[in-house]
Amino acid sequence: MDAGKYKVLFLEDEPTIRDVLTEYMVISGYEVTGTDRGDKAMELLDKNDYHMAVLDIMVPGADGFEVLKYIQEKKKDTAVIMLTALEDEKSQVTAFNLYADDYVIKPVSPIILLKRMETILRRTLKSQEKEEENKAGLYLKEEAYCAYFQGEKLPLTLSEYLLLQTLFHSPDRVFTREQLILSIFNEDYIGNDRIIDAHVKNLRKKLPVSCIKTVIGVGYQFDKEGLSQGGIL
Repeated sequence: MDAGKYKVLFLEDEPTIRDVLTEYMVISGYEVTGTDRGDKAMELLDKNDYHMAVLDIMVPGADGFEVLKYIQEKKKDTAVIMLTALEDEKSQVTAFNLYADDYVIKPVSPIILLKRMETILRRTLKSQEKEEENKAGLYLKEEAYCAYFQGEKLPLTLSEYLLLQTLFHSPDRVFTREQLILSIFNEDYIGNDRIIDAHVKNLRKKLPVSCIKTVIGVGYQFDKEGLSQGGIL
């Protein structure tokens, strides 16, 4: 991972620890802003965006927990490592309840701290990229049986969602009407397979892009090209 593009806020009131760890971070390519006061850290957060904050807890002005809480309220995209000499369970539980990404007890090897930073940034940034990618197009929230386009929930019935889900997950496959019936109703449906045509018609009306293709004589297929072009129905 290239650390050169990542900005780090480092809250530490012990000058020697702050200077040594800052030097390691800078050598590794991070852009580091250091401070020894919690209130100053919140001022910096208010004015700047950081990819990560490394926070000591026992600092003047406002303690590290207050800064962590501020980050969760105002700067949720900032990953947080608590770096402290406090080893007690209560402090660790408090940090994780406030959604800290990691809790590191001092003294710590600079190399180990850097590895923890790298791991957390890789995970959190991947998650943010996925979220932005989802907001940019069509995606499914499987556990809720919902479909979204550019972050907006689509008003689909359960049958329409299951039809879209089947096509969406196998874009290179052409499904017959009988296969789509099985994917939606299992073996419980008795009737004309043209019910699928009605569901496709309704689904197309609700989708803001043209991404369901009719394959004459066979059935239907998800059209990735239509989705990427953003063709409006």
